[in-house]
Amino acid sequence: MSTLIVADSTTDWPLADEGVSVVAARTYLTDPAHGEDRGARVINLSRSYRYQSLGYYVSLLAEARGHKVLPRAGTIEDVHSPRLVRILTDELAELVEQTLAKVEGDRFELSVYFGATPSQGCAVLAKQLFSLLQAPLLRACFEREGGHWRTRTIRLVGTHDIGAADRPFAMDAARRHLRGRTRSQAPGARHDVAILHNPQDSNVASNPAALAKFAEAAEGLGMRAEFITAGDFARLPEFDALFIRDTTFVHHYTYRFARRAAAEGLVVIDDPDSILKCNNKVYLAELLARHKLPAPRTLVVCRDNIDQIVPTLSLPCVLKQPDSSFSVGVERVDDEAALAARVAELLGHSDLIVAQEWMPTEFDWRVGVLDGRAIFVCKYWMAKGHWQIIDHNGAGGREEGPVETLAVGEAPEEVVRLAVQAACHIGDGFYGIDIKQVGNRYCIVEINDNPNVDAGNEDAVLKDALYREVMGVFLRRLAQRRRGEVP
Repeated sequence: MSTLIVADSTTDWPLADEGVSVVAARTYLTDPAHGEDRGARVINLSRSYRYQSLGYYVSLLAEARGHKVLPRAGTIEDVHSPRLVRILTDELAELVEQTLAKVEGDRFELSVYFGATPSQGCAVLAKQLFSLLQAPLLRACFEREGGHWRTRTIRLVGTHDIGAADRPFAMDAARRHLRGRTRSQAPGARHDVAILHNPQDSNVASNPAALAKFAEAAEGLGMRAEFITAGDFARLPEFDALFIRDTTFVHHYTYRFARRAAAEGLVVIDDPDSILKCNNKVYLAELLARHKLPAPRTLVVCRDNIDQIVPTLSLPCVLKQPDSSFSVGVERVDDEAALAARVAELLGHSDLIVAQEWMPTEFDWRVGVLDGRAIFVCKYWMAKGHWQIIDHNGAGGREEGPVETLAVGEAPEEVVRLAVQAACHIGDGFYGIDIKQVGNRYCIVEINDNPNVDAGNEDAVLKDALYREVMGVFLRRLAQRRRGEVP
């Protein structure tokens, strides 16, 4: 197995050993050769891990390529949430108290390099933090409150954050590294399922009638369903499962709910990894390319290859901000002036964006896949006079095209096959796969977590059976966990 140390510059980390290569972040992201090394181990030592920075994309695309990466993209998101840091480190509270008992003052900072630390007496705590977060370079800040030590912040640090005195220690720790709670429940107890929704949001995954049918299906299967909202975060440990029916984003309370629920051992649909992956078009483009799944001609764009957009895709083409959804952040550009202006604007928010060929169609196929099986198929027709399913600037305001639902067996076999195959490369959650058809050509356009299920649309064929199918997956997974068979 080859090991790649990825840094902003190859001079940032002058450690090269047998089987270890130091690669610049931009090279790792843009050189196709790195995507071919299927079994690579990647140590991401970028200077910044902020959302949509180069460091963020190194971890995200490493996972798409099947590389074993530290830190994972989920870890990067975790450490940006103070509440999640406290949740994830609660189990270390006693160890923190013991380790820092003799520390003078009310504040202590601990640097951890590949699971080791130069701070005397803190080796066990450093190892446990590394085991918990799996981040190569991190810094934890502890503060004493009311006579007790608390974890205040944990942040990922870059090579430039390592002080000169610590640098030899950090390099040695890297060499050594490179060589080198499910919940209990009484039998027969009733399962409690939380359904997270937002009554004030217009872009929701299920309309009120569908939400009521999900709750009814859960009750019919012997589970108790309760609707919760953003203010119920602290109540998550009361439940056995979480079903997210709110619009998901990475920097959003829905993602924090998913992470907290997963950490508490709840059955979660959709799980935080699915949210993270499906919410980023750059990740999806890399994933589809890696698995040779058909997609529109695609170019991942950074500031260095803007001039390749027109020769590769021609005009018009479609530009996508990585975390776009509900047709927002997806734009068609028809000429080079508009292209230059829009690309510059999008790259001001993300170091990478996605450009794709424009494939005009009257509708998109939408296949709902749950637990690796297709459970509904729809035709999402374009909004009247518009090239997208949703026209946010229609004559009457927000306008949507009609929905036509088919039985799974009535849809083209290739559409269903591609959708199931694509979904399985994300996970075993609940996904909506959008596919364009031009003649006999089928292209996967999106893989969405948390797909729409609205009463009168997606349920038009299966009716109430669709809701029982979804809630039945929760019941099966909960039964597996009760038996100790964690799905």
